[in-house]
Amino acid sequence: MVITIDGPAAAGKSSAAKLLAHRLGYLYLDSGALYRAIAWKVIREGVDPTDRSRLGELCRKIDLAVRQGEKGVRVFVDGAEVTAQLRSPEVTRVSSLISATREVRDRLLMLQREIGTQNGVVIEGRDTGTVVFPHAEVKFYLDAVLSTRGERRFSEMQAKGIPVNYEATVQEIETRDQKDMTRPIAPLKKASDAIVIDSTQMDLSQVVDQMFSVVQSLFGAPGRNPV
Repeated sequence: MVITIDGPAAAGKSSAAKLLAHRLGYLYLDSGALYRAIAWKVIREGVDPTDRSRLGELCRKIDLAVRQGEKGVRVFVDGAEVTAQLRSPEVTRVSSLISATREVRDRLLMLQREIGTQNGVVIEGRDTGTVVFPHAEVKFYLDAVLSTRGERRFSEMQAKGIPVNYEATVQEIETRDQKDMTRPIAPLKKASDAIVIDSTQMDLSQVVDQMFSVVQSLFGAPGRNPV
């Protein structure tokens, strides 16, 4: 079974997807980590992220793989694990530059669909239920009001010891929303058959409980698949 969770920034998609996948015994697939893996390779190879020709060549040659580890998903590039290196500021910057590139999206579309045929998967992102897995068995669209999402992201950054301003955080999320919803390739939107969950007044456990209840009501109690 493939379960997709789409939604805007700071809606809680990653946290909910991780817990739901664990509860089901499924693989949690972080689509953003795959884009970061390509960004890591771009930096390592010294490729100009705006050079679509070289970017396309890199995407054709790169060997990407994800595996479930005890502490979460592990990402491998050309056989070497790069999980711990995917959250650097430079990788984040380059990932943002390449994420809307057709060559990159086409490469990762193939990979994500391949992974989806091998195991039970919970995948989160912004186009997973509309583009990546349009025929997924269960689709969720997780949302929350902007102020709540801003508070969550602000608290997350503070907890990590990162200097942050609340107003600037809200503005950054709002700008990201606009960019995601208006991008020409695979814009953020709710799939017509997605189940909408507004998490504004919910904590993480309540969100996951509701998602799990939906899966149970549709398919019974899923068995734990090996991942």
